[in-house]
Amino acid sequence: MRLLISTGEVSGDLQGSLLIKALAEEAKKRSLPLEMIAIGGPRMKAAGAELIADTAPIGAIGLLEAMPLVWPTLKVQNKVEEYLKDKPPNAVVLIDYMGPNIRIGNKLRRTQPEIPIIYYIAPQEWAWRLGDGGTTDLIGFTDKILAIFKTEADFYRERGGDVTWVGHPMLDTCKALPTRTQAIEKLGINFDQKVLLLLPASRIQEITYLMPILAKAAALLQENDPSIFVFVPAGLSKFEEPINQALVSAGVRGRVIPADQTDELKPFMFAAADLALSKSGTVNMELALNEVPQIVGYKVSRVTAFIAKRLLRFNVDHISPVNLLLKERLVPELVQDEFTPEGLAALAGIYLGQPDKRALVLEGYKRLRKVLGDPGVTARAAKEILDLMQP
Repeated sequence: MRLLISTGEVSGDLQGSLLIKALAEEAKKRSLPLEMIAIGGPRMKAAGAELIADTAPIGAIGLLEAMPLVWPTLKVQNKVEEYLKDKPPNAVVLIDYMGPNIRIGNKLRRTQPEIPIIYYIAPQEWAWRLGDGGTTDLIGFTDKILAIFKTEADFYRERGGDVTWVGHPMLDTCKALPTRTQAIEKLGINFDQKVLLLLPASRIQEITYLMPILAKAAALLQENDPSIFVFVPAGLSKFEEPINQALVSAGVRGRVIPADQTDELKPFMFAAADLALSKSGTVNMELALNEVPQIVGYKVSRVTAFIAKRLLRFNVDHISPVNLLLKERLVPELVQDEFTPEGLAALAGIYLGQPDKRALVLEGYKRLRKVLGDPGVTARAAKEILDLMQP
């Protein structure tokens, strides 16, 4: 049996790798020979899939930001379409990566309708609105939607989709953290230092638009409190140098964690962290499940912001999935013109200096965990996928 899994960007590569491991385990239980081919990144390859295209570096949000990536993305999509014609798989799993995956799904449904299509981690259409409420045609080309949020499951089910709510996959990655003492020793800092995490990027545009602002905010915080030490996980190896340059330029005392050390050191950073300044995205859920208070921000080009707001009438109540799920502003958000070093530093100073603020966030995280389902998410997803492949 041959299964094609398609995703993009750093977060998709991570989720794809977790699913690949679960699929391998479930296939072994069924004595099912399973060949997995991936459009993704290095984590998926390390998990055991044959990587036919690396999409981790070619993700973007926004029209202007995506323009330099149009040609690389089209090359990947053409390669995928040729592969599907030459070696049709027994099923296709699409993970997140909305634009390219929706194109693949629609094309496959037209040309090879006999191949089952499963969408896992679907676009968050339940959370955002475009114009008068337009959505993708995801239900039209999928045979099965594996929803990670109950709200998402209800949204697609009400519109006629075949949906199973499996829960949020981050539940499977949250293990008991080391103690703060163990974390401090592993990270090589002093016990009396405060730890500030900067989590700027899974896309190259975020290095440009977010990292300099985060670095300047960290520098302002260190001016007021020299005990603060900064850690920045790189995400991709090509991000390491520009992140380091941003820290040096802002005069920040800190350390960039290389991409190949991030998975090992992440639990220690979470255990030691007093606060995180983060981009919006999957990482917000990871911080919440590991009980790290956070301030979330995002910024795109002025052209993209104008087109999204004025022409496409894109509208969303919150940008962080934490706030979207709780339907409240639990963690602070700074977007576009509000996303400034001074604004970030002012908010961060409050959360670092007032224990009651931290306590409120941690209490909210407990409420969040209750709506995410139960652990064993990727195992449930793997069973659903293989059940569809073995009717």
